[in-house]
Amino acid sequence: MNEADQYLLGYRDAEQARLERQALELSNDSAQLFDEIGVAPGMAVAEIGCGPRGCLDLLAGLVGPSGTVTGIERSEDAAARANDFIASRGLTNVVVRVGDGRNTGLPHDVFDLVTARLVLINVPNPDELVSEAVAITKPGGVVALHEAMWPLHTTDPPLEAWDRLYAVFQKYAAVNGMDLFVGRSVPRLLRDRGLEDIRTNTISQVYPLGHGRRMLALDFVENLGGRFVEQDLIDADELGILNAQLRRHLEDPDTFVISALFVQAWGRKPS
Repeated sequence: MNEADQYLLGYRDAEQARLERQALELSNDSAQLFDEIGVAPGMAVAEIGCGPRGCLDLLAGLVGPSGTVTGIERSEDAAARANDFIASRGLTNVVVRVGDGRNTGLPHDVFDLVTARLVLINVPNPDELVSEAVAITKPGGVVALHEAMWPLHTTDPPLEAWDRLYAVFQKYAAVNGMDLFVGRSVPRLLRDRGLEDIRTNTISQVYPLGHGRRMLALDFVENLGGRFVEQDLIDADELGILNAQLRRHLEDPDTFVISALFVQAWGRKPS
């Protein structure tokens, strides 16, 4: 994978727009997580891999004007979108910086909370990002991760076309150093870095016809299809046929669609 483009799903405009929608779609789950952690006014919070919106506005409201929210985003375009969003909302307690989640450039032992949502699953060497999150968290502070475990979708009736595409996703992830099953590992990743009082939530959702995330698999195929072909994982003709079959399946109101399994895990850095 190109060093400059280490995010699994790329940075095209349509993907940035999808991430902006995702921020709203996942906001209730994130709000519940931050409530359980006890995010409160005056806290200093960092979000790694915030993208064009992430949890920035949610966290800004929780920490209030006496607190701070720092977003770290690798993509300059996504960071610019985030800063436009911040300005449009008048969020004076939020700043977004361009940086790598593995080496943020932020000071160590400073933040009350460091969080990332659906970042580890999309980058190589996710353990390095967790190490950085722990390093910049202050003693007594919390690291909180919200991750997923594939398959992206489970459908009934099953669909051979999706099975084939899922196999291609797995090959692509393996070749490029991504772990599509990292969600199951997040409690261990935190524990191995010395965090205490590890707690977890799991979330699974149903995506009925009309749900904003029902067509997520099509978005992912659109993002990565060119790379699949370039890396000889599938030819363009087969990809087109499979994608069309998947679209028809997801557009069928009788198709039952279950989300990936989402895992929230958080722990406290020893004082």
